[in-house]
Amino acid sequence: MHYEGNIIRPPSEADSIILQVTVGCSHNRCTFCGAYKDEKFRIKDKSIVDADLDFAARYCRRQKRVFLADGDVLVLSQARLLEIFSRIRSKLPWVNRISLYANAKSIRQKTSSQLAELKELGLDRVYLGLETGHDPTLLLIKKGADAEALLLAGQKVREAGLFLSVTVLLGIAGVECSLAHAEATGRLLTAMAPNQIAALTLMLMPNTILYQDKRAGRFSMVDPQGMLRELYCLVDNIMLDRVMFQSNHASNYLPINCRLSRDKQDVLALIGSAIKGDVQLKPERMRAL
Repeated sequence: MHYEGNIIRPPSEADSIILQVTVGCSHNRCTFCGAYKDEKFRIKDKSIVDADLDFAARYCRRQKRVFLADGDVLVLSQARLLEIFSRIRSKLPWVNRISLYANAKSIRQKTSSQLAELKELGLDRVYLGLETGHDPTLLLIKKGADAEALLLAGQKVREAGLFLSVTVLLGIAGVECSLAHAEATGRLLTAMAPNQIAALTLMLMPNTILYQDKRAGRFSMVDPQGMLRELYCLVDNIMLDRVMFQSNHASNYLPINCRLSRDKQDVLALIGSAIKGDVQLKPERMRAL
């Protein structure tokens, strides 16, 4: 398989065939993300993608899922996407799920009928990086969308019958707006009603604006206790009957894998115990992106 730059994929796609059809991120302005800072967004040549599909057809016959990389494949034209999806169906007929990252802008640019076309050809799961539902923080981190735009994008994915997985980022608002961020994010998630919520914890990368802001004293990192209080506030403000909630990414201090609202009180009790020091947190040396 032909890969360029950093290949980022969700934890749940660990066993998927990773088919890189773009390099980098079409937005690439978020102040906290350094994954693609040195990459100019570009679409990979069709011949390279076809060669990767031929490789997968020969050597990846046990893998039933395909994840399309990099940061925002949905930004491609509908014609190009339909071509890629059709080739996957033709060359990898045993594949039963195709997933990809998307942002609010690329989702809004697709019509409901276009999303339905992709679903018909195998698109099953869309990963949306929400980060926060707090508008002042969204503006500061240069997310490129406000809470309303993110809500409409998430609802559009759900209305198309696609599985929506949303990522939020503990600590992204700094100390000053920590709980305001958690509360607003919980409310937005409730309105969006995704199928899955994944909470990650902020870890600053040296090649990011936010890292430089911290060094200059313009951004105050939330400490582990503050991250737990954010997590408690976030879960407490999610009012959904049935959603997978996970904070089991390598960056998190307290691993959680549950279903809300079924496990909500147990999860809040666990977080409360961790805040009091009765539950051991993941050591810093074990945390990673």
